[in-house]
Amino acid sequence: MREIINLRADIAALFAAAVALAALSATAAPAYSQIAQRDVEELEGVGITEMPDAQIPLGAEFTDENGNKVTLGKYFNGEKPVILTLVYFECPMLCTLVVNGAVDALQKIKWMPGREFEMLTVSFNPAETPILSKLKKQNYIKMYGRPDAARGWHFLTGREKDIKALTEAVGFGYKWNEKRKEYAHSAALIVLTPDGRVSRYIYGVMYDPATVRLSLLEAGEGKIGTPLDKVMLYCFHFDSSEGKYTMHAMNVMRLGALVTLFALGTTMSGAWAFARVRRRDGRKAAAGVDIGAEESGKWA
Repeated sequence: MREIINLRADIAALFAAAVALAALSATAAPAYSQIAQRDVEELEGVGITEMPDAQIPLGAEFTDENGNKVTLGKYFNGEKPVILTLVYFECPMLCTLVVNGAVDALQKIKWMPGREFEMLTVSFNPAETPILSKLKKQNYIKMYGRPDAARGWHFLTGREKDIKALTEAVGFGYKWNEKRKEYAHSAALIVLTPDGRVSRYIYGVMYDPATVRLSLLEAGEGKIGTPLDKVMLYCFHFDSSEGKYTMHAMNVMRLGALVTLFALGTTMSGAWAFARVRRRDGRKAAAGVDIGAEESGKWA
């Protein structure tokens, strides 16, 4: 009898706990829904919409780190690809990670801003000034460890309308969070062709050096890199799901076949030439010609 009473007590306790949990869930669900809705609203319009081959506004005006008024067209001379990073200089974390990641990748390749490519770091905060961009440039050139890169790495600030023209052209969405006093935005390197068209997006804050190099090679449209570099690009293709270049098996097989045919052709040509010489010498020997004397006469 006592066991039955205890069982009833346990059932009652479980029932009470279930009722309490249900009540708590009913109370928490609207609160969670409100939080989720608020987060969605805060991030609305934030992110990157890829705009392949889109032309950036070369006439948009900015101010460089030395206080000079420039247009974006200054950095697109039709010869060098450009790496674009969209950040703001007072960003508490993400922007720093983006530029640090770019520096880390560039330190691992021989190519350098100002030589094989140009680099633009543009603030999307219209309140920021050239004084701040100059300080940022000095810090990052020092971190990079290649002083000559200063001539090819440019830090720009600008007005709202010019910033919007650039960010909308490349599909870069960002939004000011008044409560946190900071911008919400995404992280990526945007690789542009020498005439200012979007070639490739490389996402994240850590960038594979080989991917950066091949992206520049591809965007350079044959204007940079060695013949071997172009062969490497033929053997790889960009895997958007992994965000990097992967081996293209079919192209490798095709290239291998071409190399084999070339080697075989070279070998056969040498063998045929040697055989022709042997046949010629055989005919002369049969005709009683002293081949040794004939060859000596050529060099006399």
